[in-house]
Amino acid sequence: MKKLWVKREDQKPPFDLSRPLSDADKSSLRGLSDYPIFFQKLLLARGIQDPLQIKNILYPEVSGLKDPMTILGMDLAVERIVKAFKNDELICIYTDFDLDGTSGLALLKFGLEGLGFKKITWMQPRRLAEGYGFHASLVDELHTQNVRLIVTVDVGISSHLAADRAKELGIDVIITDHHLPSETLPQALTIVNPNQPGDTSNLGYLCGAGVAFYLLRALKRRFFDDKDLPKNNFDLRQVLDFFAIATLTDMVPLIEDNRVLVKQGLVQLQNTQRPALRALMNELELSGRELTSQDVAMKLAPKINALSRMENEILPRDIYLIEDVKKAQETIHHVLQNNSDRVQHQAKAEELAQKYISEDLKQNEVVFVYSEEFHRGIVGLVATKLSQTYNKPAFVGSLSLEEGTMVGSARLPNQASGCLVESLAAASQYLIRSGGHSAAAGFELHRNNVEPVRSILNAYFKEARLLDKPQVLNFDAVVELEEIDLQMIRWLDFLGPYGAHFQIPLFRTNHVFVSSIKELRGGHLKIEVKNNKGFVFKDVMCFSPTPDLKDLILQARYEKIDFLFEVQKNIFNGNQKVQLILKEAMASADEEQTLSPDQEVGLT
Repeated sequence: MKKLWVKREDQKPPFDLSRPLSDADKSSLRGLSDYPIFFQKLLLARGIQDPLQIKNILYPEVSGLKDPMTILGMDLAVERIVKAFKNDELICIYTDFDLDGTSGLALLKFGLEGLGFKKITWMQPRRLAEGYGFHASLVDELHTQNVRLIVTVDVGISSHLAADRAKELGIDVIITDHHLPSETLPQALTIVNPNQPGDTSNLGYLCGAGVAFYLLRALKRRFFDDKDLPKNNFDLRQVLDFFAIATLTDMVPLIEDNRVLVKQGLVQLQNTQRPALRALMNELELSGRELTSQDVAMKLAPKINALSRMENEILPRDIYLIEDVKKAQETIHHVLQNNSDRVQHQAKAEELAQKYISEDLKQNEVVFVYSEEFHRGIVGLVATKLSQTYNKPAFVGSLSLEEGTMVGSARLPNQASGCLVESLAAASQYLIRSGGHSAAAGFELHRNNVEPVRSILNAYFKEARLLDKPQVLNFDAVVELEEIDLQMIRWLDFLGPYGAHFQIPLFRTNHVFVSSIKELRGGHLKIEVKNNKGFVFKDVMCFSPTPDLKDLILQARYEKIDFLFEVQKNIFNGNQKVQLILKEAMASADEEQTLSPDQEVGLT
C-alpha cells in the first residue's frame, strides 16, 4: 500500500459551533494570536482559528451537551425503568465483557444506585466460556432469579433469539447498544441505539457505555421532574471515569459530546477513590499528576482488559466494583501477573503467525491465519499487529479441535477504508456469527468452512481494491529537533484529550541521520538521531516496527531520512523527560549523503 504524507490544513473542526455565546463567554474568548507561535501553527493545521472554535476545543463545557431524549427509543426506556423503580422490580444490567461493556456495567450500576434504585443485579458472559452476545441461555438463568427487566449495554442489537426468549418468559428487554444493526432489529421492548435506522440524535459516535450514560442522564432528568420520584444530589460526574475509559479504549470518535465528557472523565479518574483503580494507578505511577488519554489507553486500560482476555478468577468488573481496600491491594498483584501472561501468549502467537503466513502473501488481499495454539483472548491483538505489519486486512482465529470451530477477530490497517462487517456479511452463509465495527470485528465459523470464508474475503477485498488506494498520513507541522521540549508537551496536553478523529499531533522532521540503534526485547528500537545542525536527540522510540520501517531505520545510519513522530512525556522515578515516538520514515528527498567509515554505527 502506498503511503502519502500530507500536512493537515483546513480540517473541519471536531466540535459543535451551534451553541450561542453568553456574555461571560464573549468576555473570556482568546484569539489565535494570544497563544505561542508553535501552538498557533498546530491549531491552524486543524482548522481551529476563530475565538469561538478555540474556546470550544480548549475549554469544552457540559452545558453544550446534546439532549439525551433525542435518541430514538429513549422515552420508552425511561418510562419502563421508572415503572420498575415504582414497582420494586429486579433489574438486570447485561453487558459485554470488553472494557466498553464492563465500564458501562459499572457506570449504570453506580448511577442507578445513586438515583435510589435498590434491586439491581448484573450479568456478563465470559469471553472464553460463553463468548460475545446477549444469550438466550442466560436469559433463562435470569428468569430463575425473578428478573423482570433486562437492560443491555454495548450488546444486543443483533440478538434476536435472546430477545424472543425473554418475551416468551415475560421479561421486558431494553437494548442499549452502539454497534451497527443488521437489516432486522430484535423484538425488544425498545432499542436505544443512535446508529439504528430512524435515529436523528447525531450521537452515533457514542460507545456502548456512552449510550448507557445518556440513558442515565435522561433518568436523572425524569427523577428531577417527577414529583412522585425521590430527589437526591447524585452527581453524574461521579461515573465519568468509566465513560472516559470506555470511550478511549473503544476507539470511537473523540468529537463533540465525547470530547467534553472524556475531558471531565479524566479529571474524575485522576481523583478516583475506587480502591482497586486507585491501587492500580499507584502501581503504574499514574497517581499524583494530570492524566492524559494516552495514560488511559496505553498504560491503565490494557492491564484491566487483559483480565477478560485471559479469563482467570479476577475479571475487569472486579477492578471497578471491589470496595474493600485490603482486597483491592491484593488484587493488583494478580492484575499485573495476568498482564504478563497475556504478553507472553501474544508474543508466542505473533511468532507462530509469521511462520504460518504463506509465501504467496503478495497474491492475497488479506492475511488469514489460525491455529489451535492461539489463545482465544489475544487474537484481536495479533490481528491488529498483522494488519499494521502487512498493511492488509487481518483475520486471526483460535481453533478449537474439540468443538470443531474457530473464533476470530479481524482488523483493518490504520487509515484504510472499507468495512469489515460488510466483508464478513458476504460470507455469512458460512459463519456461525459475526459483528462489530468497520475497522474491528469478530466472527465464528466451523472448521470445515475456513477455506470458503478465506476465498470470499479475498474476493471481497480484491474488488474493493483497498490496497490500490494510498494510505494518507496527516501530520500537523514540520519542526526542528531543537524545538522540542517539556514546554511543548505542556501545550500538547492542553489541546488534549486525543483519540479517534482527534489524533495525537503528528510532527515531521527532515534530513536526520540515525547515529545509534539499540534493539530492545519485543523487537522495539531505541534510536539516537542527529540533524544537519549537529543537534542530537537521544531518546527516540520505535515500537514494533514493520520490516520495511526497520530496514529504513537501519539504512539511516548512512543516508538521511525524514520521519513522522509523536512527542511524549516519559516519567520514570518522578523524573520527566521528552521522548519521541517514531511512526513512519522515508528517505530524504535531497541528494544522498553518505557517512564516513568512522561514523558508522552497529545494531546492538
